[in-house]
Parts: sequence; structure tokens; C-alpha cells
Amino acid sequence: MILEMKVPSPGESITEVEIAEWLVEDGDYVEKDQAIAEVDSDKATLELPAEQSGIITLKAEVGDAVEVGAVVCLIDTSAAKPEGGEAVAEQKKEEAPKEAPKKEEAPVAKESYATGSASPAAKKILSEKGVSAASVKGTGKDGRVTKQDAVSAVPSMGTPSGGSRGESRSKLSMLRRKVAERLVSVKNETAMLTTFNEVDMGPIFALRKQYKEDFKNKHGVGLGFMSFFTLAVVRALEMYPSVNSMIDGKEMLSYDFCDISIAVSGPKGLMVPVIRNAENLTFRGVEAEVKRLAIRAREGEITVDEMTGGTFTITNGGVFGSMLSTPIINPPQSAILGMHNIVERPVVKDGAVAIAPIMYVALSYDHRIIDGKESVGFLVAVKEALENPEEILMDSNVKKALEM
Repeated sequence: MILEMKVPSPGESITEVEIAEWLVEDGDYVEKDQAIAEVDSDKATLELPAEQSGIITLKAEVGDAVEVGAVVCLIDTSAAKPEGGEAVAEQKKEEAPKEAPKKEEAPVAKESYATGSASPAAKKILSEKGVSAASVKGTGKDGRVTKQDAVSAVPSMGTPSGGSRGESRSKLSMLRRKVAERLVSVKNETAMLTTFNEVDMGPIFALRKQYKEDFKNKHGVGLGFMSFFTLAVVRALEMYPSVNSMIDGKEMLSYDFCDISIAVSGPKGLMVPVIRNAENLTFRGVEAEVKRLAIRAREGEITVDEMTGGTFTITNGGVFGSMLSTPIINPPQSAILGMHNIVERPVVKDGAVAIAPIMYVALSYDHRIIDGKESVGFLVAVKEALENPEEILMDSNVKKALEM
């Protein structure tokens, strides 16, 4: 029998996906549950497994946008498995490229009063591009510049110096397009401001140096910076509840839990998995969850549910060398904390200049519901916790906090 494979729903709010890549070819024999395609939604890239074994017939091309529930391929379940037991047919031998047929030379256009002149539509396009009609070779009758010539015209970028001047064009993935739309909407629809501060990371450096090896040997995960920042943020959110809130129409929706989104750079772009109920986690719990989610995001296995519902976001541009930035809010959240690189800088301690590992931190927030007092107070609270982790985050009992 012929089985119609339809696009499953990746999540409640998703109605359309895009075929990112076919992992099999038309006519291949596939096994049940074998991954046959990767599909992009506006939140994640997911694998599409075969529902039954059989010969597959593809009904959609790479790059096609298909609605949830649409048929993307057929599987002939009555087809016999080919000999050799291979689930997928062997790749066809590469054929020698055939010599392209010679194109007939276009007849030389005779010059007339129309040569080099542009049609009205072409004139408008060229004017918008800032391109002179005289610099465009017309393909119309008698050398007239057509609308298509104008669309294809590229503004001059100076005199070529003899080096390579190639260019390429590729389609943005659905995920990348959605991220772009959301970032633009944040800039247009929120009253976003950013406040900054600096953190002396010396105390955290000292704790990690003393305990990181024992911590890793006992728990199987490293004692990184993210657990300190996450727990410092949780404490600050409890002190300033408006930062842990969102706008819903004419109401402010506040939460008594802290679902912390962690921005991770994945192969398909920015992923933001969520650490659920971070207020209930220890240092070990945070580090284990960060590691699990980061691996799933980078391997393309993260699900939509794992990236939905955060109340606050932490992003770390420091891993790429960023000194300072103004992070963009992750909607519908109201604030985001930006971490940056750690650099030894001269600072004043007890009236004397000393060298300390300093990180600049940034809090971008929606001024519609978070006032300056709350935003600055929140960031100061984060700074205090990071500069006094043993006292504030560990209740003066390091071994107990790290479960040593």
C-alpha cells in the first residue's frame, strides 16, 4: 500500500515548516523510524522520521514551505527491500560532465535612437538604485534597457583592483527569518533601554580554582560561570519582580518562578533553550542543565517546548570576545542580561590601584514596565552577588552549596 507522510505539528503556534534538507533520494528504500528529512520551523530544526519501511517518493523540494499536515512524500510499504540490506540505495556513480551545448550567438543589435535608453519602469528602478542608464547594457530591441536589465543592474563599487570580486546568494532559513522579524519587532514595539555595570570576577575565579576539579570529578560537569550568573539573576529577580514580568495587552503579567533562557549559538542560528524553575536548582543542577541544553541545541536536537516560555534571558557575547554590547530583548520577555569577556583592568581597591579580572555587564529592559530604579537596582544586585558569591549565593558554606 502507499503511505502518505504528512508534516507533523512541531508546536501549537506553528502552522508552516520549510524543507531544509532531504536525507534520502527519490526512489530510495527507507527503514521505519529512519530520519529522511530535516525541516525548519520558525523556532527549531527537527528531523522527520519515516513512518514505515518501503520505497520513498518525494513530493516536496528543498526550500519549499509546506503547511503542517501537508503530504511531503509517499512510501510504498509493499516494495521489497533491496538485496544487501542497505536502508538507502547506494549513491549513483558520478557521471562525467557532459559538454554543454554551445549557445547560439545572439545577433548583434543594431544601434538606433533607442540604444542605451531605458523604459519608464527601468528608469524608476535605476533611479532608486542610483545607477546610470548609460552604465547598463540593454538587452531589449536595438539595445534598449528593459525592466529586467534594471533589476539585474548592480551599483558600481569602485574600480576593480584585479582581485576576486565574486558574490553568492543563499536563501535565509525559516528560523533565521523569524529571528530577524522578532528582533526588528522588539526595536519597533518596545521602549528598550540598556544600563551597564562592571563586575570584579576575582572572587569567582578564586572559588573555581579551588573547587572546580573536585566539582567535576564528583558531578561530571564543570563549575562554569553560568551557574554563578544564573543564581545571581534568580536572586535579583526575586528582589525586583517587575523584571520577571511581561506585558499582556493592558496588563502586566508577573511570575513567581524563574525560567531562565540561555542564548546558545547553534548550527542553524541563535537558539534559546530554557532552564525551568531555576530558583529550585543548585550549582550542580544549573551546570548539568546548561550542558544538556547546549549539547542538544548544537546538535540540532532541541525541541520547540525546550525553547518556549522563558521569563528572563542571559546571553554571553564574551565567548566570542565581545567587550560591551546592548543585547536585544527576547520577546515577550521584558529584560535580558548580557555577559562579556573578562579582561584584567586597573581598579581602585582600598585607596590603591590594583589589577583585577573585570567583566562589563549590560541589562536591556522594556521601560514600559521596568523603571530606571528597578533596572539599575537589579543589575547592582547581580553585581553584589557575583562579587560576594560565598556569602550571598552560598550562605557562607561553599562545600554545602557545591554539594562537596
